[in-house]
Amino acid sequence: MTARSDTICALASGGLPAGVAVIRVSGPACFDAVRQMIGSLPEPRMASLRTIRAADGEFLDRGLVLVFPGPNSFTGEDCVELHLHGGRAVVNAALRSLAGFNGVRLAEAGEFSRRAFENGKMDLVEVEGLADLLSAETEMQRRLAGEQANGHLSAVYDEWREKLIFVRSMLEAELDFSDEGDIPGSLSDRVWADVAELKVQLDRAIGNLRAGEIIRDGFKVALAGLPNAGKSSLMNALAQRDVAIVTPIAGTTRDVVRCELDIDGYKFELFDTAGLRETEDLVEREGIRRAFRTINDADLILHLVDLSENSDAELMDFERPALRIGTKVDLMRDIPTEEAYDLHVSSATGEGLELLRERLLDAVRSHTQVESLAIPSRMRHAERLRLASQYLASALEGALLPLEIRAEELRLASVELARVTGRIDTETLLGKIFSEFCVGK
Repeated sequence: MTARSDTICALASGGLPAGVAVIRVSGPACFDAVRQMIGSLPEPRMASLRTIRAADGEFLDRGLVLVFPGPNSFTGEDCVELHLHGGRAVVNAALRSLAGFNGVRLAEAGEFSRRAFENGKMDLVEVEGLADLLSAETEMQRRLAGEQANGHLSAVYDEWREKLIFVRSMLEAELDFSDEGDIPGSLSDRVWADVAELKVQLDRAIGNLRAGEIIRDGFKVALAGLPNAGKSSLMNALAQRDVAIVTPIAGTTRDVVRCELDIDGYKFELFDTAGLRETEDLVEREGIRRAFRTINDADLILHLVDLSENSDAELMDFERPALRIGTKVDLMRDIPTEEAYDLHVSSATGEGLELLRERLLDAVRSHTQVESLAIPSRMRHAERLRLASQYLASALEGALLPLEIRAEELRLASVELARVTGRIDTETLLGKIFSEFCVGK
């Protein structure tokens, strides 16, 4: 059973083997444990080259030691980092030695970040941003995660909450302290325009959720069309590697094949689907059913038509946005000029692929046009913001209701905003009232 009073240790750097491995130790016993391994501790935040030994004195390694007394550390606790050579045996021996000291154990997944949150070093949004930053694969993912991990998105939420707290302080002052000489009357009449503007800002943020999800999780593109339309070949050409099996046999692709692309910093998820046709083959029919499910979930459909065989084929209609693409143009003597096609491409020669990448970029940018990347990208944020917006709407629409009820709706909205970041401070409202109006003098 874990306890916050435990001292924890773990590898904090990347996979092994590596040039350097960083072991982090955090908790009340970390200084004593490390002191027994290296002798005297170096000055705080000053890297010092030391010999690291096991509890029995056995030599383990020579490396840098950094000491971070709490609360000025990542976790807010006393913390030590050991920078060792990045061999598996070295790291495992050091961790075994550390975990052998009284009160020290190996950390659980995410436990350092959890302690940082519990000690007020990060809020929930920053923790989520840090997780996204560690897993970011594209430039836009890095930038989006950075806005959260660096507290920029939290600052937006906190600003909204501060505005609500001020409005509520006005209402509470009118309700409870109207007999005080320094409390002006009819304060509530001044605040509802501010509440309406705040609701507009919340709704705008909710509207930006899809943009955040696309940047964070990827823009979903489904390749659809008849069998042998060139879907698998186009996926391989865009990915520049063999992702899908390509044969001249119709119905080769029977399940959805997925790959990821990084185009100009945006993450794209490409889905190669089974050829769409009537068939009695049970396996192929299941593949086609999955293909339609993927198509219906896609942000964009690439509808492929084999120009060398089906230049006169009837084009399909999809409910989702689609680009109609004529494939295998290298096999055509005369390039067709039908307006029915948005693009003509050849996976064999690469003709039209660069233009297709530009069209994909245009599509993702049209879905992610935002003024700032300090936008929600998780459903958890959106759910809390939607509830807060609903409470604000109830307060605004309840002009005939008692002021106490409208103030309660604002309180509930404030609680929802606090739940986004994990900051719920019941004393903040009273602090606002006393500081603004000198109540209780």
